[in-house]
Amino acid sequence: MIRVPFLDGKQVAVMGLGRSGTATARALLDSGAAVLAWDDSEAARAAAAEAGIPIADLMSADLSKVALMVWSPGIPHTHPEPHPVAERARAAGIELVCDVELLARARPGNRFVAVTGTNGKSTTTTLLAHVLAAGGLEVAAGGNLGTAALDLPELGEGGIYVLELSSYQLELVRSPTLAAAVLLNVTPDHLGRHGGLEGYVAAKRRLFDFLGPNGKAVIGIDDQHCTTIAQELLARGLDLAEISVEHYDAHVAAPDGTLRDEGREICDLAQLPQLPGRHNWQNACAVHAMASALGLAPETIVAGLATYPGLAHRQELVAEINGVRYVNDSKATNADAAEKALVCYENVHWIAGGQAKEGGIAALAPLFPRIARAYLIGEAAEQFAATLDGKVPFTVCHELVTALSAAHNRAAPGEVVLLSPACASWDQFRSFEHRGDTFRQLVRGLA
Repeated sequence: MIRVPFLDGKQVAVMGLGRSGTATARALLDSGAAVLAWDDSEAARAAAAEAGIPIADLMSADLSKVALMVWSPGIPHTHPEPHPVAERARAAGIELVCDVELLARARPGNRFVAVTGTNGKSTTTTLLAHVLAAGGLEVAAGGNLGTAALDLPELGEGGIYVLELSSYQLELVRSPTLAAAVLLNVTPDHLGRHGGLEGYVAAKRRLFDFLGPNGKAVIGIDDQHCTTIAQELLARGLDLAEISVEHYDAHVAAPDGTLRDEGREICDLAQLPQLPGRHNWQNACAVHAMASALGLAPETIVAGLATYPGLAHRQELVAEINGVRYVNDSKATNADAAEKALVCYENVHWIAGGQAKEGGIAALAPLFPRIARAYLIGEAAEQFAATLDGKVPFTVCHELVTALSAAHNRAAPGEVVLLSPACASWDQFRSFEHRGDTFRQLVRGLA
């Protein structure tokens, strides 16, 4: 847990009692702060109260002595409509920040590096932390991914916090000083929360405002939004490394799977099965650029890349049974995400379905020749069957256990059983993690 001694004796409001809000309230109480905590969910309030967190309705509580309000990034505070508590806090002149801001203020003796982008943040964050740790550095990773910022351990002087930051969090930080920062890519997402595409891009661009005097900016240049931002960063005179899996002339590039730094070949990423596909090559390029900026030698970085175990539910190789690979890509909750997995394999026994997103799987038609057979589950089974009819053999299985059993019985050595649903999970599971955990457990029962 991170202590925040600069708030000892101060009154601090916490809005939102999910993972980060609960961790924040605990850290504040442990640091001697007086906490006023609230969540619009009665269940969340009850759980927090049971954990000893003081509950106060921030719409009616006296805020005159509140020094700071720690805001859960998932709650709208500007667009599409600001939460009434945010309006009340601003009217009272109370600063809204997220937990990452408290971490930065509490640990001035540590180094911070940050990762953002529409896609690839979590893999890049965990991969960078793994490479740095393998290189002998003291590291902790969290933020938007996994461990909440104030639940991270207190590192020694010079230890490195690797933080995944969402666009929501970037709106609520004020003062971190970053040793390195990477923006992987930008595609339209969360537009309602940012007042449109321009606001979303601005939130991502804001990451580079926090670079320290000798900080390293790293940016993917494979989409127009990031290319424009890169030009702006160069005009500002920042120390910039461009990364690409499309252009050989980027500082760090891997269009053909060979990672190159200023044209010098570093390693063959295609030989790393835990980092399949061009999207993961972009992640590896980012990690190489960031780790190099933090002082690691190329051979140390390559050794770390080679030992990365992968991230759960993102093309996670669960097992290989009788020559058949079983891959858990439960995080693929839309067609765009499933495309990144399907393009990596041939002769795929594809388990797909769940709660469909707009557009379904029609956009995946160019990849249909890679699919040996589809096994359809959940609410989207009939819809997906209509899309695949006459193009891909399929079986409507409804349940994951039935789909896996059918795929297991049909798959031949050298083929892949891939759970990449292209759907949300909520029709049959609590979350994509629950869906992936269930798949993993079922596969291990086959061995």
